[in-house]
Amino acid sequence: MSSLHNVLLLGGSGRIAQLLTPLLLQRSWNVTSIIHNPAQVANLQKLGEGHAGKLNVLVRSLEDVSSDAQAKSLIEEVKADYVVWSAGAGGKGGPERTFKIDRDAACHFIRASVATPSVTKFIMISFLGSRLAKPAWWTEEVWQEDVDTTRKSLQQYYEAKVAADQVLYEESKKRKGDFAGIGLRPGFLNLEPAGKVTLGKTPTAKGGASRASVAHLTALLLDNPDVKSSWLDMLDGDDDPEAAVKKCVAEGVDCAEGEPFY
Repeated sequence: MSSLHNVLLLGGSGRIAQLLTPLLLQRSWNVTSIIHNPAQVANLQKLGEGHAGKLNVLVRSLEDVSSDAQAKSLIEEVKADYVVWSAGAGGKGGPERTFKIDRDAACHFIRASVATPSVTKFIMISFLGSRLAKPAWWTEEVWQEDVDTTRKSLQQYYEAKVAADQVLYEESKKRKGDFAGIGLRPGFLNLEPAGKVTLGKTPTAKGGASRASVAHLTALLLDNPDVKSSWLDMLDGDDDPEAAVKKCVAEGVDCAEGEPFY
């Protein structure tokens, strides 16, 4: 039986978050799921049925979180020790809303989590192309293709996510050994069932990533007592998820390598 944990799940109505919620509740952990649409409360509450852990659904607007203090207040209200960011504007509301949620609110929750001693893990669901510099394990062709496609089609989203990823990396280092800030960075999300994965330094930026596998890996990373602050890139692949997580943690894999702040 896992130790009791209180998980703050930001963006609880998203597909990954809905897949993740029962995985956390099965571990006898308590989950507070933050959503913005009150019409979704009843359906989300059904995710808590039949599990040992308790699910609490709160309606709050992440778009209105404009300070670290506001974020910290919510973290303390739910007594969170794990925080998962699976929120995003989803392209709705234009660039201003994307920056308010995917960059600004995310950064407020990152800094607030680092500043809250009870919080020991923060997982950011990012995306594989969120990089400022070419990693050594990508060819120039792979890098240029990513720049020419991902960034041109998702420019505001890219700018917001890469800024939040950098803040997560830099802020996490301030807490040293008692805090893990993990950027889980999947490729193009799909609706395939959970399966085998490639985790760590992927040879390409192209490829799919099952949302169910992202949820599974998130739960495994939260469950792993030895995980350290790092970026972990992922695609659908050939490796068992449990073995892939153990291998990356044991080897200290960090895909932030090559970034100017690494």
